[in-house]
Amino acid sequence: MSSVTTPCVREGASRPRDLRGGRVCPLTVTPSPRRAAALPDRARRRRAPSRIMPHMKCPHAGRGGRAGASRPASAAEALRSLLVRLMAALPCLASSGALAQSPDASDWGYYGGDAFGQRFSSLGEINRGNVSRLKVVWTYRTGELGAGFTRAGKLTFEATPVLAFGLLYLETGTNIVIALDPESGHERWRVDPHIDRARHYAEASSRGVSVWESTDAGQNGLCRRRIFTGTLDARLLALDAETGRPCVDFGGSGQVDLTRGLRIRDVGAYLVTSPPAVYANAVIVGSAIGDNRATDLERGVIRAFDARSGAQLWSFDPLPDSPSHPAAADWDLAQAAGTGAGNAWGVMTVDEEHGLVLLPTGSASPDFYGGRRVGSNRFANSLLALDARSGKLVWHRQLIHHDLWDYDLAAQPVLGDVEVQGVPVPAVIQATKTGMLYVFERTGGQPLVPITERPVPASHVPGEQAWPTQPFSSLPALTPQRPVLPSDAWGLTFWDRGKCRDLIASLRNEGIFTPPDTRGTLLSPGYIGGVNWGGLVFDEQRQRVIAAVNHLPMVVTLMSRQELEREGRSEQFPHSEFAPQTGTPYGMRREPLLSPWDLPCTAPPWGTLVSVDLRRARIVWQVPLGSTEGLTPWFVPSRDFGMPNMGGPIATDGELVFVSAAMDSYLRAFDIETGRELWKYKLPAGGQATPMTYRAGRDQHQYLVISAGGHGGLGTPRGDYLIAFALPAGAAARP
Repeated sequence: MSSVTTPCVREGASRPRDLRGGRVCPLTVTPSPRRAAALPDRARRRRAPSRIMPHMKCPHAGRGGRAGASRPASAAEALRSLLVRLMAALPCLASSGALAQSPDASDWGYYGGDAFGQRFSSLGEINRGNVSRLKVVWTYRTGELGAGFTRAGKLTFEATPVLAFGLLYLETGTNIVIALDPESGHERWRVDPHIDRARHYAEASSRGVSVWESTDAGQNGLCRRRIFTGTLDARLLALDAETGRPCVDFGGSGQVDLTRGLRIRDVGAYLVTSPPAVYANAVIVGSAIGDNRATDLERGVIRAFDARSGAQLWSFDPLPDSPSHPAAADWDLAQAAGTGAGNAWGVMTVDEEHGLVLLPTGSASPDFYGGRRVGSNRFANSLLALDARSGKLVWHRQLIHHDLWDYDLAAQPVLGDVEVQGVPVPAVIQATKTGMLYVFERTGGQPLVPITERPVPASHVPGEQAWPTQPFSSLPALTPQRPVLPSDAWGLTFWDRGKCRDLIASLRNEGIFTPPDTRGTLLSPGYIGGVNWGGLVFDEQRQRVIAAVNHLPMVVTLMSRQELEREGRSEQFPHSEFAPQTGTPYGMRREPLLSPWDLPCTAPPWGTLVSVDLRRARIVWQVPLGSTEGLTPWFVPSRDFGMPNMGGPIATDGELVFVSAAMDSYLRAFDIETGRELWKYKLPAGGQATPMTYRAGRDQHQYLVISAGGHGGLGTPRGDYLIAFALPAGAAARP
C-alpha cells in the first residue's frame, strides 16, 4: 500500500509546524484496498452534483433593503408591502423560471441533500409499500475508535456523506476524510490530517465535507474537482476528489491556517465542525467556538477563500469592530471589543441565483450573563444574508435579542418556494432552539409569517439588562412555551415525583425567556432545543416542514467563584457542566432537569418528530421519537416515550421520512402523511447523525446510508459504523 505525505505548512511559516509551532502535521493520503463486504460488482455511476439553474436578471426585481437595520414595520404592513412588490414582479419571475427552479435532488451532493438544504430526495424506489423489506447491504468501519484520541468522551460521528463524482465522501470526528464506492462501500482513499489527538478540543465532531468543480476548461488533471473541509485545529483543507492528494496550489500545501489574524484565547477552542459553503470559486467558512469560558472569546468571523489559491477573498465579523460596522450603533464599542463568538457554527446555505449566502449565528459570549455586552447584541443569534461575492451584509433578522439561554441558531437555513396567498415566493425557513419557525422572503428578509415582539421576564441579577421583548412567530411552536409548574412534575413513583415537584418549585420559572438567576432558573425549552443542528426537511410540494424536536427542560444557575470552585470539585453534580465565564461576576452550572433516578422531571415525550403545514399554519402530526429501550432499569418496561435526540430527518418521494437521532439507537421510517412508524432497525451504535440517500450501480438502485457512532453528551453506545441499506432483489416495484 502506498501513501503520500505532505507537510502541514502554515501560511507565512518558514517551516512546517502545527498550532503549537512544533510537530510537523502531515496530510497522509492512503489509497486503500477493499475493506468492506461487497454487493455484486456493477459499473459505478459518474454524475456530478446538481447545480442551480443560472440566474436570469429581472429589471424590476430588487434585492430589497436591510431588513432589521432600522425598526421594522408591523408584520401586517410588511406582508402587504411584500405582496404588492411580488405582484409587480410576478410576470418577470414566471418567465425567468426563478420561482419554479430548485436543485435536482435525486442524488445527495450537499450536506443538506441539495443546494437549498431541503433534505428531500426525489427518489422513490424505497417507499411506503416496501420499506419493511430494507436490508443492510454493506457496513464500513472508519477505525476511529481506539485510534488514540485521548478525550474519547467528546468524540462523535455526526457525518452525513455526500455523493459526488461517482464517490461517497465522509469525514470522521477527528477529520479523517474518506472516499468510498457508493455501491459496495469499498474504501477508495482516506486522508488523515493528523490533528493532535492529545489536545483538549471544545468538541470532537465533523458533520461533513463540501465539493467544488472547476468550470475552467483549461484546468485538467489533479484537483480540477476538490473536497473542502475544516478541522478541529482550525485548518481549511483542499483535497483532490479522485485521489485524496492535497491540492498544493491551495494555501500552504493544500491547507489554510484559519487562526491567522484572529484573537485565539485558547488553542483547541476555535474549530470547524460544519462543511464549508461553496459559491462559484469562493469557499465560505464559519467556526465553532467553545462556550462560556470568558467574555473575550474568539470572534466569529465569516471568511471566504479562493477555491484555487486559498487566498482570502473577504471577511465579515458579525460583532462590530469599528464605528462603520453595520451593527455599531447597537453596541457599546468598548464592550464589543471585549466580546467574542456570535459565530456561525451551523451549516450555511448558498442561494446561487441571488448571489447570497444565508447563515445562522450564535450568541455573543458568554451565554448566560450579558452584563458586559449591554444591548440587543445585533447580528448575534441572527439569520444573516451576505453578498456571497463581497461579504457585505444584504439583510438580517435577529431572532433572539441579548441571548441569555444559549439559544444559538443551530439549524441550517432552508431555501425554497413558500406559498403566500397562493403565490410561490422565494423564501428562507429558519428553525430555532426555542421551537419557533420563521419564514422570510429570501432577497430582502421581509417576514412571510407575522412576527410579534412580546414582553418577556426581566432579570433579577445585578448588572444584567435582559432585553424586554423577544420575537414570537405566528406559526405553531414545536415545543411548549408556557411555564413548567410544580404540578407538571412527573416520576415513576410518588417519591421521585415529589422530589421533582420540590425542585421545580425552587427554581425561577416564568416560561420561555426567563433569565438565569443565582437561585437557579428552569429553561424550557432547554439549550439543546427545540431544533438543534439536525434542522428541517422541507417538502415543497406539500408545503410542509418536518423536524426532530427536543422537549427536555434544563436548569442554569449563576454562582460566585467560590461556589464554582467548591461545586465543580464535588461529586454531588454528576450530570452538571461548570464554566467560569471569566470577565463576569458569575460562573455557571447547567444540567438537565432530572429526578434522583436520573429521569426527566417532566412528562414524556422528551423528543418528537413533528410535521407542520405552512399553508394552514398548523401541526399536521406529532409523534414520539425514540423509546426507553436499554435506558431504564430492568424492572421498567420499555416505552415509546419519545427521547432526547441529536440529528435530523430526511424525506423522499417514496412518501417516507427517515430519522435516527434518538437515544435508543434505532433508524426509523415514518409515513410522511400520517407520521405512522413503518419500519425500524437497531443500529450497533447511536445514530446521532442525519441519514442520506442516493442511487448507484448499473440498475440505479436506491441506497439509504447513516453514520452510527454514538454521542458522548447523550451517552449513547459508541461506534465507528457507516451502514448502507437497500431493498433485496425484486422488492423495488411500487405497490
